[in-house]
Amino acid sequence: MAEQYRNKFTDIVWFVTEDKLFKDEIILEFHSFVRIISGEMKVIQADKSYLFAAGDTLLFPRNQLSAVIKRPKDGRPYKAVVFGLAIERLKTYYTKHKFYSTSPHEQKVKVYDPHPLLESFFVSLLPYFDLKERLPEDIATIKMEEGISILRSIDKDIDSLLTDFSEPGKISLPDFMEKNYMFNMPMKKFAYLTGRSLSTFNRDFKKAYHITPQRWLTQKRLEFAHYYITKNNVKPNDIYLEAGFENLSHFSSAFKRHFGYPPIELVK
Repeated sequence: MAEQYRNKFTDIVWFVTEDKLFKDEIILEFHSFVRIISGEMKVIQADKSYLFAAGDTLLFPRNQLSAVIKRPKDGRPYKAVVFGLAIERLKTYYTKHKFYSTSPHEQKVKVYDPHPLLESFFVSLLPYFDLKERLPEDIATIKMEEGISILRSIDKDIDSLLTDFSEPGKISLPDFMEKNYMFNMPMKKFAYLTGRSLSTFNRDFKKAYHITPQRWLTQKRLEFAHYYITKNNVKPNDIYLEAGFENLSHFSSAFKRHFGYPPIELVK
C-alpha cells in the first residue's frame, strides 16, 4: 500500500511514496497540486489516460474519479509531493481577490509544462516534512496564496475551476456507469457522484439494468478485459488493474467463470 505522510503540524501538504506497484481509485474532496519526484504514475479516467514521470506537475480537480497506478522506475521508488487546495481556503482567498470567469471548466487533470515558479514552489515545500511544531496559520495562508497565484499566472483559465464550489448534482445513472464501470470503489461513492443516496442509487440501477450493481460491474469489467486482450494483443497481467480488479488471480478466476476459459487462452 502506498505510504502517505502528512506532517501533523501542517494540513496543506503531504508526501506520497511507494516502492512497488500500487493501484488505487481516488476521488478527493479538494483539488490536489502534485509534483512527481521519482517513479511514474498512470492516471486512468473515463475518456483519457495519462502517464506522468519525474519532474511532471499536475492538478487533480476535486470530485474527479480516477484510477492511479504508481510504480518505481529506473531503480527509484515512486515519490510525489501533494499540495492540497481545500475548498474553505479557496473561498477565503477569493473573497480577497478578484476572479475572472472564463469558459466553463472541464473536469479533467490539468498538466503543466516546466516553469521556474513551479520548481521553486515545490522545492520550498520539502522542508515542511521536518516541522517539529505547528506551522503558523499566517504562513500557511501565505503559502496557499503563493500556490494559487502561481497557478493563476501560468493558467489563465484556472479561476473557473477553483471558484466552482458546487457539489455533484443528480445525473443520468446509465451515462455515468457506462463511462466509469472500471473504477473499483464502494457503491456509496458511485451513488454520491451520480447525486443520489445509496438506497436511491440501488433502486434506480435495478430499474435501469434489472441486475445488481456489483454483478453488472463484474460483467462489464470482464468484457472490457476480453476486448483488450483480443483486439490489442495485451497480456492478462497488463490489463487486469485497468479493468478494475485488485489482483491477477481474482481476475483470472472470474474470467474463467464468466467465459468458460482462462484469459491466457486468448493470448495463445
